[in-house]
Amino acid sequence: MKAVVTGGAGFIGSHLVEELILQGAKVHVLDNLVSGQLKNVHPLAVIHTNDICSQEAKQIILREKPDVVFHLAAQADVGRSIREPGYDADVNINGTINILEACRDASVKKMIFASTSGVYGNLQKDLISEEDLTMPISYYGLSKLTAESYIRLFHQLYGLSYTILRYGNVYGPRQSAKGEGGVIAIFLDRIKKRMPFTIYGDGEQTRDFIFVKDVVRANIAAVEKGNQKTIQVSTARSTSVNQLVNMLTQISGFPIKAVYTHERPGDIKHSCLDNTKARQLLQWNPKIPIFNGLTETYAFSNMKDVR
Repeated sequence: MKAVVTGGAGFIGSHLVEELILQGAKVHVLDNLVSGQLKNVHPLAVIHTNDICSQEAKQIILREKPDVVFHLAAQADVGRSIREPGYDADVNINGTINILEACRDASVKKMIFASTSGVYGNLQKDLISEEDLTMPISYYGLSKLTAESYIRLFHQLYGLSYTILRYGNVYGPRQSAKGEGGVIAIFLDRIKKRMPFTIYGDGEQTRDFIFVKDVVRANIAAVEKGNQKTIQVSTARSTSVNQLVNMLTQISGFPIKAVYTHERPGDIKHSCLDNTKARQLLQWNPKIPIFNGLTETYAFSNMKDVR
């Protein structure tokens, strides 16, 4: 199999590239290195430092004619999307259209798209399903939802096969504490610097934290399964920010001070995703409990410092 991974030098993308190569795939990485890093890329992958909005990116897909394109490259910083909605739309909507056109013209067999639980906004539900209303409260969520619609329409008009994967809150080794970094990466960075945690709101906001290696397994499963489906990749378990602080205190052995401040615009209060479809359609289930995943991520963070 030949695959192109957009965003393959980034956090999730680099883990996916590793697994694809382990399974014998030929992998090309498209990444402009705005947030990705060359050191993350497996040495057997071919790296192209091009922007997904560029004609060069389109030409690479046309030339290589991959079997599958994993489209993970995105502007994923919610705060930046609020400040710069035009930039967010350029990357997440126009960039996706550019990749879709390349897939169509290169007769790519399938696109697998990384979407987000952010498309639902602040639904007041304990467990969100794929059939629930999509009501984004950030431009990031809106741009991802719009990209999903383009993907479905490309299938209707041109027959391009797809699977859309809506991730919970992904965490794990290599996640940056800057820009689009998730709360776990930010907290680990604070532990290293012996700085207090800043918690927006009361800390009772919850997320469905999913380990990066489980997300990679869902992407691999989607190569053969879940055609023309939108599927949530999650643990279906809620963890509050305050619970995170307690677990990281146990794992690190350091007393952690938390400073509570006002909520941020665009932030979602509660998010937990039903993963029934992923279990049924992808024959996938999450394997890594959050305490284990946090322990592995913390260990990697400390190893990185030693190096």
